[in-house]
Amino acid sequence: MATATTMCLSGAVLLKAGANVSSVLTTDASSQIEQFILQAESFINVVTRVNYTDGFADLNADVKKILEDAASSYAAVSCINYDMSGYSSRAEAQTMLDVNWAKFKECIDLLKDKKHTDFMDDA
Repeated sequence: MATATTMCLSGAVLLKAGANVSSVLTTDASSQIEQFILQAESFINVVTRVNYTDGFADLNADVKKILEDAASSYAAVSCINYDMSGYSSRAEAQTMLDVNWAKFKECIDLLKDKKHTDFMDDA
């Protein structure tokens, strides 16, 4: 039983997971990827101590895009980790993981910094 995602769509996750992501995920994107997105959304809410999901519609467009970037990057890490066999090498998969994790971490750092959130609230 999947719940609708809020911060991003499966297409954004698949884009970040790369062309060699598991075909299982590309053919059944509505189920498994949505679970990864929902997990990402919950993690973002908890780690930033802000429930962005419930008030998403009222957020500034810039804040929504940072949340989309964070959620899709976090979910992409889960997709890559799900099955690395499609990537040309473990090094390729690891690079994809590293890039997505770095982007996620950067977004979380911005969302946790009071100076940035005050700016975004006023934008």
